[in-house]
Amino acid sequence: MRTEDLLKSRSNNQCELCNAAGHLNVYDVPPAASNVTGREIYICDKCLAQVEKKEALDPAHWTCLTTAMWSEVVPVQVVAWRMLNRLRDESWAAEQIDMMYFDEETLAWAKATGDHEGDAAVDLHKDSNGAVLNNGDSVVLTKTLDVKGSSLKAAIGTVVKNIRLVPGNTEQIEGKIEGQTIVILTKYLRKQN
Repeated sequence: MRTEDLLKSRSNNQCELCNAAGHLNVYDVPPAASNVTGREIYICDKCLAQVEKKEALDPAHWTCLTTAMWSEVVPVQVVAWRMLNRLRDESWAAEQIDMMYFDEETLAWAKATGDHEGDAAVDLHKDSNGAVLNNGDSVVLTKTLDVKGSSLKAAIGTVVKNIRLVPGNTEQIEGKIEGQTIVILTKYLRKQN
């Protein structure tokens, strides 16, 4: 039987963290090891985006962890522990963390990603107005830019389609202007709707 079919059956086709139905994903709880199976959980798009730090944390959404943390499924417990730690500034989350107990092996797995050491802050690529940018978006230049190493000038109002986010640097994106791929600072962009 396929992993997704097993997870659908185990979860009653609901998110194993918040119980949402519809648009569910198989999430392989990191760190993945080639010789270990059974580290997958079934979660909704909203949970996935926030677990993977692609969306800012919504503390109200995560109150579901007060139930999910008691799951008999160890990978669900691990993700619940990690998320509670990211939300530890919320009094309800700090209380829940104090109630959780893991054996040494499970605790080592839960700590392996270092998520428990960070805070709830998520670094996202944002345009000059604060709108979140995603790969594939179209943006408009808000300033005329000189392209270094080229005679090209990118004029204000130029539309750059199908952008690519620069990993590890939320202040830069890549896009093509007149067939040339360039790096553009997000502070000079406005997301096109």
